[in-house]
Parts: sequence; C-alpha cells; structure tokens
Amino acid sequence: MPAKSISTQADGKTFEQLRQECLQKKKLFEDPDFPACDSSLYYSQSVPINFEWKRPGQLCENPEFIVGGADRTDICQGELGDCWLLAAIASLTLHKETLARVVPNDQGFDRSYAGIFHFQFWQHNRWLDVVVDDRLPAVRNRLVLLHSASNNEFWSALLEKAYAKLNGSYESLKGGSTLEAMEDFTGGVGETYETKSAPTDLFNIMKKAYDRGSMMGCSIDITSSAESEAQTASGLVKGHAYSITGLEEVNYRGKKVKLIRIRNPWGQVEWNGAWSDESREWNVIDSSEKKRILQNSMDDGEFWMEFEDFKANYDKIEICNLTPDSLMDDTKRKWEVNMFEGNWIRGSTAGGCRNFIDTFWTNPQFKLTLLHADDNNDKCSVVIALMQKNRRALRKEGLDLQTIGFALYEAPADEDHLGKDFFRYNGSKARSKTYINVREISERFTLPPGKYLLVPTTFQPHDEADFLIRIFSEKAAGTISIQVDNSGQLEFQEFKVFWEKMKKWIVSMHLNTKLLQLLGLRFADENYDIDFDDYLTCIVRLENMFRVFQALDKSKTGQVNMNILQV
Repeated sequence: MPAKSISTQADGKTFEQLRQECLQKKKLFEDPDFPACDSSLYYSQSVPINFEWKRPGQLCENPEFIVGGADRTDICQGELGDCWLLAAIASLTLHKETLARVVPNDQGFDRSYAGIFHFQFWQHNRWLDVVVDDRLPAVRNRLVLLHSASNNEFWSALLEKAYAKLNGSYESLKGGSTLEAMEDFTGGVGETYETKSAPTDLFNIMKKAYDRGSMMGCSIDITSSAESEAQTASGLVKGHAYSITGLEEVNYRGKKVKLIRIRNPWGQVEWNGAWSDESREWNVIDSSEKKRILQNSMDDGEFWMEFEDFKANYDKIEICNLTPDSLMDDTKRKWEVNMFEGNWIRGSTAGGCRNFIDTFWTNPQFKLTLLHADDNNDKCSVVIALMQKNRRALRKEGLDLQTIGFALYEAPADEDHLGKDFFRYNGSKARSKTYINVREISERFTLPPGKYLLVPTTFQPHDEADFLIRIFSEKAAGTISIQVDNSGQLEFQEFKVFWEKMKKWIVSMHLNTKLLQLLGLRFADENYDIDFDDYLTCIVRLENMFRVFQALDKSKTGQVNMNILQV
C-alpha cells in the first residue's frame, strides 16, 4: 500500500472536504494559499506579460481533464524556462501506475466539478497532496505556459500550477534538473552518468532501467549562457532537458544496431541525422519492425537516433530508479533503506568541506555499519544520496542551492563524535565525486563490510541549510546519528552524548569576571538564580562559542562576541 499523502493547505482541509464545501455553496474554488495574482507568477520582477487568470471553461467549450489518456505529446512548453520539469512529466506518462499517483483520476469537469484539482508529490520522505484552483495564466484566451496540444485538455497545465505552488511560484521553476522532478514524482533515487566517461555497457544499463520502469532524461552541456537553447545544425538543442522514451535493437544490413528514442518537450525541433523520422535507414529494416518502432512518427518532437550518435552528441544522462535496484546485472534486487534528516547551522554544525580542517569536524556525523556482503560477492553495495531541502521555495528570500558533497570514513570502534585530529590524519574511504550546487548528489559505492562514518557538508563553512540523507544497501545496514536530530526527542545514542557532556559541565567552566556578570544579567532571575533550562541554554552556547573560537585560533579566554549570547 502506498503511503498516505498529507494535505498542504494552511487550514488543514483535504481536497475532498474543500470540493464538497464548494459544491454545497455552488461556488467555484478560489485558492487562498496560491491566489490568482502576480506574486504567484513572479517574485523577482514585475510580470513581463499582461496575464489574465482564466478557468478552462472560459478558454474553450467542453473542457476535459484528460483527453484519450495522458500522453507524452500532451506536454508543450510555454514561455516559462522549465523544460526540465516538462521532460520529467513526459517520462511520467510512460509509467501509468506512477502517473495515477501524481495525477489522481478522481477529478474532472463532470458533475463533481467545483474549480478545484489536486496532485501528489514526494518531498523529503513524505507524500504531499497539493490542491489548486483551475484559474490559469492566459494571454488573449490562450494558455502561455505549459499546455496540451489539444486546446480542451488541461491536466498538464494544472499539474504545472500545483508544482509551482509547491515551490512558491511559477518563476521558482525556471531552471533545474529533470532528476529533481522525477524524484518528486516517484520518491525514487537518482543516478547521473556522463556519456563520455560512462561504463562500456551503458546501453544495457539504460535498457534495464527502462524495462524496470525507471525514468530517464538527457541533456547537452553548454560552455556559456549564450549557448543556452541554441540549436545545432543536426537539430539538437544545447542546455535543454530531453526525455528518454525508448531503447531498441534492430537488424540493419546484417548487424545489430542500438537505437534510443528521445523527446524534445517543445513538441517540435528534432534530430535530422541517421535514424531520424524520414531518414533512409528505416527503408532497409523489416516493414513490420519499422511500423512497430516508428508508430506513425511525425514532427512531434520525438525521434530515434543511433546510440553511438547519442553518446557523441549528448553529455549527461539522468536515471531515476523507482526502487534502487542494481542496474549492473540481470538480478532485480530490493534494497534496504535508512534515512536521516539534519541541519547545517552557522557557528555550530556548518563546518564546510575538508579544505577547512579546523571546522570540518563540527559537521553532522552519521555511523553506518555494513554487516553482510552482497550475495555472491565479498563487498557491500551502497547508494548514498544527500539532498538539501526546500531551496527552490527559498529563492524568493534570496537563498538558492548550496554547494554540497559528502565523505565516508572508516570509523574507529567505540567512539562517538570524532574531533579534528581524526580527520587531519585519516583520509576518506569514499566520497562524492565533486561538490556541486544541485538539490541532491548521489553516488554508488562497493565497500568491504565494516563500520563507516558519513560526513555531509556544504563546500564553504557557515553556509546554512536543512538536509536529508538516504542510504540504500543490498543487505540491512546499521545506522545511527551521533548528533541531535532535531526531532525533539533523545535517542539512546544521543542521550549518551548528552550525558557525557553533562558530566563535563558539572565539573565547571572557567570564565572571567566580566563574562560571568554578563551571563548573570542575561540568564539570572531577581534572586540571581539560573534555572535548569536557562543553565542548559547558557552552557550549550558557551561550549559552541569556545569550540568555534578555539578551532579558529582567534581568541583568548574571555574575548567573546557578545552577539552569541543574545536570544
């Protein structure tokens, strides 16, 4: 059974409750959480086009939610730079069970129509139910953002609106990774391959992924902003997100040829080289095979190309595995999943990467125990995915993606949070390939059984963000956090850390007279007593303060930044 979704409305009401209220009042729904106004469109500038918010019934006669089944050709890009999202939606239509979760079929323009629709997205290990009204931005009675090729079909436009609401505005969807939306549609885990340095069996990896229902996208790198969405002589577009919608092998002149099918979310502009829609290569293969593969293909933005041409022209492949099965062999395996949430906090747990050895050790640390090797192997397969949370929605506050990565160390026995000297003299056993400003960075490793320490970080110290870690292993793995997890409760390992600190604090800290007087003024009551809660607050801040100053070698005892003592 899929996990139950959570309503995101500010008033806590569900889609069905809101729809019934509207039907009883005979009034169409108007969403107070995402109103039909300019702020829902843009946050950084005035709206560049004179939009009018129109309901489908005002744009056409007999509007329908879905016409003849949701299909990848229902997705046509408008004036918003969100081709990454459209490529993911096109892939979503190829997976009907997943599509039915994201786009529930309990809605439409029939008797139950009340101007309200809902969609479901995965966010940070939760499924969220997002409702929207059906007022859509239009110019001269035509949709100018995402729309269907059929002018009376509205599921894709409403899906884009729900995703914009989830992320704060339509503008927040400008620019992104297809993998990000794929994960939000599935709760899956992503992997990225560079075509120029990919494994030799890349086609087989992708074919197995396709056969298992994985969603895939691809793109061509750009070297400057001037190249963005520039069209090549062969009909491909640089810096543009494409969907991968099929892989085949055909008999051609006595040999097997590997083919891949790509879709441009624009719904037009196609590859014009070998194996394109009207190319002569199709005239040589069996007519029934040709009919099966081409399926009456026309200039719809979708095209076939030989896999070697694909690798020569495209740079990046993104695969979202609906379950993190191994793509390297013929065995479909279910993986064990462990999950952590945490924070990088300035002055406390935002230590930056290992370049900053004096603060690196203050980052959150997680213990991972790999007990049993994979079947028929003496190593353990593990996928580690580090995701920063809510950054797209925070764009309107001037915050964007942090540059993130992680390192994995062999953990010494029976030690909790490790200090600076450990990281100074011990190298990592595995790590993310690079630090990069993406929502999620993931890597697949093969490691000997043993105990490991995972350290997720931003590149620079003091950069703040919330994060989620997902650890996938073929066999059950033991994992614990050895820092406070912000749940409001202490797990046993966290209590052990707290108790050791308490024993140290009871012994006392040495403060100079001026600092002691300041603490008394700030935390003591009229009888000059400090209660236990205030004592803990005070002592934790003092410890963090001394730890940071000692690590940076910037103070002597008593030289204190007084801002640290302010609430």
